[in-house]
Amino acid sequence: MLVARTYCDVWMIQNGTMIESAIIGRSTKDFKIFLFSFIKFMPIIALVNNFLKLGLNELKLRFRERLTKKLYDQYLQGFTYYKMGNLDNRIANADQLLTQDVEKFCNSVVDLYSNLSKPLLDIFLYIFKLTSAIGAQGPAVMMTYLLISGLFLTRLRRPIGKMTVAEQRFEGEYRYVNSRLITNSEEIAFYNGNMREKQTIHATFKKLVDHLHNFIFFRFSMGFVDSIIAKYVATVVGYLVVSRPFLNLSDPRHLHSTHSELLEALYKVKFNHIIQIGSDYTDWSKMSYIRKPVDCIKVPTSSIHSWGTVEPQEESSALYMALLQSLILALNRPSWNLGALEVNRPSRAWTSRNSVALGAGVSSWLWPLFGGSLTKPERGKLFYVPQRPYMTLGSLRDQVIYPDSVEEQRRKGISDQILKEYLDNVQLGHILDREGSWDAVQDWMDVLSGGEKQRMAMARLFYHKPQFAILDECTSAVSVDVEDYIYSHCRTVGISLFTVSHRKSLWKHHEYYLHMDGRGNYEFKPITQETVEFGS
Repeated sequence: MLVARTYCDVWMIQNGTMIESAIIGRSTKDFKIFLFSFIKFMPIIALVNNFLKLGLNELKLRFRERLTKKLYDQYLQGFTYYKMGNLDNRIANADQLLTQDVEKFCNSVVDLYSNLSKPLLDIFLYIFKLTSAIGAQGPAVMMTYLLISGLFLTRLRRPIGKMTVAEQRFEGEYRYVNSRLITNSEEIAFYNGNMREKQTIHATFKKLVDHLHNFIFFRFSMGFVDSIIAKYVATVVGYLVVSRPFLNLSDPRHLHSTHSELLEALYKVKFNHIIQIGSDYTDWSKMSYIRKPVDCIKVPTSSIHSWGTVEPQEESSALYMALLQSLILALNRPSWNLGALEVNRPSRAWTSRNSVALGAGVSSWLWPLFGGSLTKPERGKLFYVPQRPYMTLGSLRDQVIYPDSVEEQRRKGISDQILKEYLDNVQLGHILDREGSWDAVQDWMDVLSGGEKQRMAMARLFYHKPQFAILDECTSAVSVDVEDYIYSHCRTVGISLFTVSHRKSLWKHHEYYLHMDGRGNYEFKPITQETVEFGS
């Protein structure tokens, strides 16, 4: 189809020149003949063009189908998908890579075939025609200009590759911070971190916008130079080469003006396209999505051979509103009151008409109320520490002071030395020594172990100094001795604890316990020495 398309183009140029010559020569007969030829061949040319498009589109689809199946065979082999998402940070957004980037990659590969083979075929045909018409000197000059201008433009276009890679990276970061907000929405809501997350999203978006501004200006400048060199100067060179034999009056070929017109038409239509070969290849080879499918082939393979089988662990959230209500009543705290509530649960309405509410988990504190009344401590006096700590994007300092900013830390009068004491209280001081600075930036969700993340969340608790703390299995990955030290420090600084834990060793840090049998019955009693020794 490419060869047929090229011959069709040549025929169209020749026939168009003949029609124009007949008009200028006022030859009605020739005009009708060549116009009728054009009408007669229109269906064939249209069929060739659309068969070419059909072949290219089918090639793109088949290539994408085979590559996608190959990638998913590796991605879904064993627990590779889990390891890539939780144990390997080389690919942050595998979903985008397996869908959008693979599609772009396949389309670009097929377009590269089309963009290279068609101009190369054109070059061969037109060099042959020009050589037979005006000799070898003209095509040699044109090819020399093609090579020199192509190398020059390729060197000028080099930054486009890096800037495209950077654009894809910034776009990925922007999508990533938005997906983190959705994934960790519950933890962020408990931390009241919406303003901090907005700052993070705005900062990430600003980096993307600033880069796009620079990229747009560079492409504007490059487009100007490209137009001058690859289009207008190339046209001048073509005119000089093609016209030389015909403007030389001593050359007998100057009498064949029709042939001259044909050559000019051939050149004006096709030479500019030939110049663009280097441009098409350079832009394609530097695209970031070319590298991503390669990473998606390498990373799953290395994941398969690098780790053993890792089973995902389920997380539990066993804190009930009944625990809060019972402990509030026992402690006689005037700042808490839970009356008859009607809560708009995501799946169904949940109603508590009694003073003790059973069966609602931690997330129920985020459900909107549409009836009754709820009185709780003012914002800042209640802090929630979940089992799965949320590590924000940013520096080591940000992990401790979240959702505060550095300016808010300074306004509170908390120095970096005091922050260091908070880390020491949870036995994480070595992390600051290892990173070397509070401003060190890492992917903390991956850098810190499960126990370190839980201890970091407790350091965050000490920073905010709330009156009440809800601790939902927040030290399940921490050793018993470190856990005991942390809870003792909570009592020392005067934080009232509401804890959910299966560890009996924590009972000594509390005055009351609430035990639920899972069938709607519960037992609420003060904690005594006997309870600690024999309680279940």
